[in-house]
Amino acid sequence: MQNDSVKCGLTEQKNSRFVDTIGKEAYVWCEKDWKHDDHEHTHHRAQLTFVEDGYQYFHIDQKIYLVPQYHVIWIPSGKAHRITSEAKTVNLMVFLFKTVFDDDFYKHIHVFAVPPVLKEMLLYASKWNQLTDEDEEQDLFFKAILKSLPNFCRESSYLEIPVPSDVRLIPVCTYINLNFKYSLNADEMAEKAQMSVRSLQRIFKNETGITLQKYLQLVRILKSIELIDTGQYTLSQIAYRVGYQSLSAFTSSYHAIMKAKPKVRKMN
Repeated sequence: MQNDSVKCGLTEQKNSRFVDTIGKEAYVWCEKDWKHDDHEHTHHRAQLTFVEDGYQYFHIDQKIYLVPQYHVIWIPSGKAHRITSEAKTVNLMVFLFKTVFDDDFYKHIHVFAVPPVLKEMLLYASKWNQLTDEDEEQDLFFKAILKSLPNFCRESSYLEIPVPSDVRLIPVCTYINLNFKYSLNADEMAEKAQMSVRSLQRIFKNETGITLQKYLQLVRILKSIELIDTGQYTLSQIAYRVGYQSLSAFTSSYHAIMKAKPKVRKMN
């Protein structure tokens, strides 16, 4: 399926835009052990991606969205995006819709945990994997999925990391990503940004909408999800590896971001 010219049934042009030669209103493309090409692309279909196994990063509009296992992301048509992941295995289901309902929900990006009913609907839809011929049952079923999404997305629970556009802040973000295990050194970060500590705090908040301390928290939780995915560590080990002094502090921080308690991944 994946090569230099075709992805999810769409044919890629040189400018990373995809030509849609499929007549169906909607179809699904499932793939085990997804391979990433790490380049931005756009297409004229709205996209619903369900992460069945592993986790996925979506880079969209100067933000990085983390989509963990059993979560979905909704991406409006024409929105440029690229995907990355450090997970050992990533199994995805990608639903592509040519048209959507007239509702504000479909105009914005959403990431949310998949409730049991929606999960069963998505898994049932896999029987139409890569089917591009007309099928009445499939068309009706996919419309039901599409119509139900706003009701299932009552509360988004996901990790979104802003990427500052001010190039002076990039070394600061790099510093935090490399030293997330430790307490922040404001003077050292200000030196990297070549500005005062007060200016750094103000500009970073204006650029990203969050404080430096909040950014550190997001990075730590992101790293913890990567470690959980390996299935090699206990929660206590993960807590210390990402910079928390106790399991309770880590659990509280994780819950504040993900709206759920961390759970050790069971390896098959």
